[in-house]
Amino acid sequence: MKVKNEDIVIPGDIINEDCLKIDKKMKIIIGPGLKKVGNEIFITNSGILRKKNPNTFWVDFYQRRYVPAKGESILGVVTNKSSEALKLDIGASEQASLSFLAFEGASKKYKPEVAVGDVIYGRLLAAGSDVEPELVCIDHNFKSDRFGVLKDGFIFNCSLNVVYKILNSSCPLLQLLGKEIKHEIVVGLNGKVWVKANNCEDTLAIANAVLKCEFLSNSEIRTMCNEVLNCLKGMS
Repeated sequence: MKVKNEDIVIPGDIINEDCLKIDKKMKIIIGPGLKKVGNEIFITNSGILRKKNPNTFWVDFYQRRYVPAKGESILGVVTNKSSEALKLDIGASEQASLSFLAFEGASKKYKPEVAVGDVIYGRLLAAGSDVEPELVCIDHNFKSDRFGVLKDGFIFNCSLNVVYKILNSSCPLLQLLGKEIKHEIVVGLNGKVWVKANNCEDTLAIANAVLKCEFLSNSEIRTMCNEVLNCLKGMS
């Protein structure tokens, strides 16, 4: 069955050709729940077909297990360390590798100090069904940008739906909390979130607010954020 944007889709459906008619200078970008075979794009997961800008498509579906995708920015926890590379738990079916040379300014003589248990924010350089996930901590210009080892802070897991929700520009959660609570937050597309605030109470408040927002509307999120902030003020 051929489908279009905002349709409820099931595996085997095909995106209608009319939806794929874009400027010839632009490439079609497909995300989770889609697979390109020849000139057609097939649905691989049940959900709702979404479209962002004229050339980006994905299927919005409930998913807890992360499937690595090339180019995504994710969080990982170091589980093993050798002289040449690191192994990281990224919440997928297999661990990812990260070479010591994949950091800005790294060389065979100079290697960044990383220990087992450290949290790393990186970009997937390679991923696929027959390829081991490989991370790098540099952008396309070979600069660290915001990638690298995240010191201190608290990391927790959430569903991928929560990640997509709080990263949506229409979601007020991070904006409301950021106005009142001084903190740093890094959201990985693999369902891992890292938070660092001035104290333990603020850190846990932000983490709980993120976890609670999954099934709330934007108005309910605003109410919940006000309750969290009032509770913190009462504790101070």
